[in-house]
Amino acid sequence: MTELRLRCLVAPDQPIQASVVAFDVGLSFWGGFDVSNGCIIDRSHPGHGQCLSGKILCLPSGRGSSSSSSVLAEAIRLGSAPAAIVLSHDDPLIVTGALVAQMLYDKCCPVVTLIEPMTSLLTLTAAHARLQLMAERSDEALLSIGS
Repeated sequence: MTELRLRCLVAPDQPIQASVVAFDVGLSFWGGFDVSNGCIIDRSHPGHGQCLSGKILCLPSGRGSSSSSSVLAEAIRLGSAPAAIVLSHDDPLIVTGALVAQMLYDKCCPVVTLIEPMTSLLTLTAAHARLQLMAERSDEALLSIGS
């Protein structure tokens, strides 16, 4: 089993164990994600048609419009958002959406970033169907990969 320490941008309020969906390109929630069903609708994205709802989403970062924050917050409110988001790089738009949902709706979608830069989060997670994410402290989480 591989374990990675992650920096919490929005800390998990409980341990999360879920299926993983990983991409090596960013995703814009504005125009690229359908809040009604949790699916990627951006036709140019390699994950077009995949459902992210309830899964741990691994991305290098977000992509695009500042309106992505409001779309993510709405998806969290509706329950169609990913269970957690793991980023290779900080993304203030994704963090803002998750924080707004936490403050307004008391619903948590953890957002964490890698502490040590890696070539590809996709490579590390691709062979594993499930990940477990848990808060170690308010500013650090542990991601367990493997069986």
